[in-house]
Amino acid sequence: MEEKELKPFTESTLTVILQPEEETRIIPRHKAKNVKRLIEFLGLRPYTALVIRNNIPLTPDVPLYPEQTVIVRKVMSSG
Repeated sequence: MEEKELKPFTESTLTVILQPEEETRIIPRHKAKNVKRLIEFLGLRPYTALVIRNNIPLTPDVPLYPEQTVIVRKVMSSG
C-alpha cells in the first residue's frame, strides 16, 4: 500500500483592511463567520462600521468565507 503525504493543517483565514487607518489584519475565519461576528471580534459597536466586499456593503447576517478580503470602514467619529 502506498503512503500518502500528509499536508500540514492550515487554518482558514480572512483578510480585513481597516479604514481609515489602512491597516491590514489576517483574521481566523472561525472568529468571523459572518459580518456581525467580525465586527464583534474587532471590538467595534454594531452600526459604527461598514463591511464591504467587492464594493458592495454587507448586512450583519452575510456569511464570510475563507480567503476573502473585506474592508471594514469606520463610519462614526471616535472622539
